[in-house]
Amino acid sequence: MAHYAIINQNNIVVNVFPGIDETDTSQNWETFYGNFHSQIENENLYCKRTSYNTHNNKHNLNGTPFRKNYAGLGYVYDLTLDAFILPKPFDSWTWNETEWQWQPPTPYPTDGQPYQWNEETQTWDLITQ
Repeated sequence: MAHYAIINQNNIVVNVFPGIDETDTSQNWETFYGNFHSQIENENLYCKRTSYNTHNNKHNLNGTPFRKNYAGLGYVYDLTLDAFILPKPFDSWTWNETEWQWQPPTPYPTDGQPYQWNEETQTWDLITQ
């Protein structure tokens, strides 16, 4: 089963849904779904297929990664890179085009404890219960 992302004029993903399998070549399904959603929403939208199994430019089932990340609501579709880019979680984080994800200025601790990012101090704070 293929999944598709509906993208607005600002290249923001506004909908993601399962659709016709990519092996069905009876028509261009990206064009079909883009036109369909544009008519319903009365807005100029377009559609790109996305891979449910692709995250950080790796395929979960050892297949070929497709468009770097599975699309999600609020993701940006970069036409030049042909990639879905996650929303930036914090101002201090930078985009890592090798890993295809946002990176904090300080790596996440590896001691097995739960942490949350503190943007004010730009450190990981231990989550205590």
